[in-house]
Amino acid sequence: MSATSNVIGQGPLAKPTKAGGRGIEHSSANLTEADRLMTICNSCRYCQGLCAVFPAMELRRDFTEGDLSYMANLCHACGACFADCQFSPPHDFEVNVPKTMATLRAETYSRYAWPNFLSGLFYRNGLTISIITALSVAGFILGFIYFNNPELLWAVHKGPGAFYKLMPHNTMALLFGVAFVAAIIAIIMGAIKFWKDTSNASIAGSGNGFWQALGDSLKLRYLDGGGAGCSGETTQKKDGRKHAHHLTFYGFLLCFASTSVATLYHYGLGREAPYPWWDLPVILGTLGGIGLVIGPAGLLIEKFRRPKELQDADRFGMDTGFIAMLFLTSFTGLALLFLRETPLMGILLAIHLGVVFSLFLTLPYSKFVHGIYRFMALIRFAKESNANH
Repeated sequence: MSATSNVIGQGPLAKPTKAGGRGIEHSSANLTEADRLMTICNSCRYCQGLCAVFPAMELRRDFTEGDLSYMANLCHACGACFADCQFSPPHDFEVNVPKTMATLRAETYSRYAWPNFLSGLFYRNGLTISIITALSVAGFILGFIYFNNPELLWAVHKGPGAFYKLMPHNTMALLFGVAFVAAIIAIIMGAIKFWKDTSNASIAGSGNGFWQALGDSLKLRYLDGGGAGCSGETTQKKDGRKHAHHLTFYGFLLCFASTSVATLYHYGLGREAPYPWWDLPVILGTLGGIGLVIGPAGLLIEKFRRPKELQDADRFGMDTGFIAMLFLTSFTGLALLFLRETPLMGILLAIHLGVVFSLFLTLPYSKFVHGIYRFMALIRFAKESNANH
């Protein structure tokens, strides 16, 4: 009898139980189920060449909660292992690694959120809360403009400083600066907790792993599993999800670069927005905005197409909330760009600023953190790979 059948044949692995693969109790049912599946997969190893999860798994005989959180964030949810697995449902072992890892990833977002009491707000109703926040802030800005000078709201404003005729620059900078800094602090605190929790002194590491992880992240190396593409609504594998991620990721970076250049223009060169079409902040923002419209739209389409058995239905609102806010941020930004010299500028500016403010507030408690935790997991994987291969 093979080693696989010896281990997999044990009773606790035949179906989901409260205890993990070796009868270990964990602090949550998701961790316990992930332990059970990793024990089965570690005995089989048929999927060892698909992605980073399985080589990381093979370095471990037992799985701490930190190990399981680390591997959950290594998983890119491509679905390849589910399609290849001989023990996936309707088999009695009910091995469904993509869904289990997706559920556990969402749990890590909540567990490492800072301050933690805010994480529950976005657990099921992320999209609703994000939109309500955006509309509330937009309403506040419209009210600010109207009570200051109602005639400004529908007037045509042109040239440098046009935006600040509606809301003073210092007021705008203070409002959004505080929200942005708060979001950054919360993200850093969560990342520190994740890094400490996923450390495992028993697994050797070598080098810093940063550059390898950066290259893997920029290429989205593991998003297509074994290289054939992501499992879609059929057994045919496609690359649509990977392309949509690329557009979203690089669109976000271009928009961030646009904002950074505009900040340099304002404080370093004394040049006020809005800028002409040919200027660098507008070029970067337009290209990034297009990417952040097409990319998130593609991700939403892929998410609705994705087989139900691979999805974490309980966190659907949180997942779609962040994607929708990225789409709305870019869509309203592009609309403001094209209509900034019309009477609609005041309304569009308020809506755009409301969406951006909502995006800032929800960043630490949304799907955004998956990029941070996944990058850190890839750094740890690179260190382990360098030391053990």
